[in-house]
Amino acid sequence: MAQKFIYVTQEGYDKMVEELAFMKSKERPRISNAIAEAREKGDLSENAEYDAAKEAQGLLEMKIAKLEGDLGNARVLDATTVDTSRAQILTSVKVKNLKLNKEFVYQLVSENEADLKSGRISVKSPIGKGILGKTIGDRVVINVPAGKIEIEILDIFVS
Repeated sequence: MAQKFIYVTQEGYDKMVEELAFMKSKERPRISNAIAEAREKGDLSENAEYDAAKEAQGLLEMKIAKLEGDLGNARVLDATTVDTSRAQILTSVKVKNLKLNKEFVYQLVSENEADLKSGRISVKSPIGKGILGKTIGDRVVINVPAGKIEIEILDIFVS
C-alpha cells in the first residue's frame, strides 16, 4: 500500500507529539489502574466496570496506533518556502463571498489542524477544495452543505 503523507505545520506536529506523550504517560496508566481496580471486585463475567475499562483501553490503543502512524507519515512544511502565486496548503487566502458581500480570510491546513473558529480550514473541506490551486482574481462557485456560494480570491499570503 502506498504511503499517505500528512502535511502539517511545525505547530501541528508538536501538538501531535504532545498528545501522544499524554496518552502514553497519563491515559495508559489511568486505564490500567481502572482495569486493576475492577478486576479486584471479583467475577469479571458480570463486571460492567471491567468491561468499560477494557473497552476504553482498546480505544486508547487504537488512538495511539493511529497517531504513531500519522507521525510516521507526517511531513512538516516550512511556511517560508511556500509559493503564494496559488492557493495551497499553508497559505492564507482572503476571499470575498459575492452573495453576502463579505470578506473572509482562511488559512489552508491539513485535516488534523483544521479549526474553523481560528480561520484554519482543511484543504479537503468543500471551501478548501474549491480555492486550492486558484490565483488572485479567480472566481469560483463552491458546493457547500447550505447550497452554492460564489467567492472571489482577493489575496494569497503566508501569515
